[in-house]
Amino acid sequence: MTATESELILSVTTTVGSLDAARELARQILAEKLAACVQLDAEVTSLYRWKGKQHEDREVRLVIKTLPAREQALRDLFGRLHPYELPQFLCVAMRASPAYAAWVRSEVTLPG
Repeated sequence: MTATESELILSVTTTVGSLDAARELARQILAEKLAACVQLDAEVTSLYRWKGKQHEDREVRLVIKTLPAREQALRDLFGRLHPYELPQFLCVAMRASPAYAAWVRSEVTLPG
């Protein structure tokens, strides 16, 4: 494993409609060991178009720290548990400090 590969983590963001829903989703992600950390940003305002109408809603943003190998498992979990019909699923690969990346690797269960 090269230094770059060993330092690579994935940051996934999504939103839900309430703090309770965010906590429930975050707890399930952690229980399934699909992420090392889920941060909740309360009180974001989302303006968007959905089914031909413009909306403005308060939401809670989840920022999920995981490994690239767990992306599909997170997508599957969203399909089962996310409260939205079409959940936001945005991924960004990031190079973390060696210590932080090692912590993420130690907390996330890899497939197989």
